Amino acid sequence: MAVVASLSENKTLQPSVQSLVDLVSGDMEQVNQIILSKAGSNVDLIPEIAKHLISSGGKRLRPMLTLACADMFGYRGDGHVTLAASVEFMHTATLLHDDVVDESDMRRGKLAARKVWGNQASVLVGDYLLGQAFKMMVDVGSLEALRILSEASAIIAEGEVLQLGAAKNITTTEADYLRVIEAKTAALFAAAAEVGPVIAGEGAEMKAAARSYGMELGLAFQLVDDALDYGGSSADLGKDIGDDFREGKITLPIVFAVARGSDEDRVFWRRCLESDGIEDGDLEHAIELLRKYDAISDTVQRAKDYGDGALKALDKLPQGAHADALAEAVAFCISRVS
Repeated sequence: MAVVASLSENKTLQPSVQSLVDLVSGDMEQVNQIILSKAGSNVDLIPEIAKHLISSGGKRLRPMLTLACADMFGYRGDGHVTLAASVEFMHTATLLHDDVVDESDMRRGKLAARKVWGNQASVLVGDYLLGQAFKMMVDVGSLEALRILSEASAIIAEGEVLQLGAAKNITTTEADYLRVIEAKTAALFAAAAEVGPVIAGEGAEMKAAARSYGMELGLAFQLVDDALDYGGSSADLGKDIGDDFREGKITLPIVFAVARGSDEDRVFWRRCLESDGIEDGDLEHAIELLRKYDAISDTVQRAKDYGDGALKALDKLPQGAHADALAEAVAFCISRVS
């Protein structure tokens, strides 16, 4: 059995999503067909923008969580496929909106939609995809699943607003930042996992365990991304290294470095992140400071801690091939940077 208490102690857990992909491949084919179908519209610009992002890659981890967390309880039906497609549409809409708010130029190694079609079109197509997601949720006929995913949508929006408040603010604390990513990123992972046992008719204990797995995995996933922005590669991120720095984002590595640094260091961070005063060589100096104060390595350790939390939640779920594959997905998430 691959499920263990700690990532660091486990020597057999494979850092891969391939087992998960293989287990849900048949259902994912249906999910992909639904996605392509529901992204269509008589308004030509809508499918053009939607398919620009949908076809640009991504492992579709969130919808795979929905499928696996329904399959592991022996669910029979097609509701999990429809909900998985709605989860992916929610995620895609969020990416379109994020890139506008963050003024990002790249997404998954391609020009962000806003750079091709403009901010207004990107926001409106994101809204369209959200509408399609909610229509699919209604089609499934589960009020509880609808409640969980609709609440996640509201929480994600709250997270975006929280992030706006933290942007370019070097006094942001670790607790402040974790609150942002719990809402902005982890909430959808949690909801995607929880609706699996919901439509399988499981009780509160199984739903809570699935939700906890998704939440902990989502937090780990985001913290790894934060570390990669300063210690990874463009291929890992699908965007340029240092984009968070250039956009003035206060992520956990920055929080750590500011808190541990000198007054002189804080003058540097304030000039770069609060005053938009980035100059040549500043990114390199920022990375030096992050390494000096162990900000990147400690962010990775936080991610590992959340990964361990995800594994502990898995221990409460039915053991077998699906639990093993979900455990390997946790290890994969962490392995992107460690």
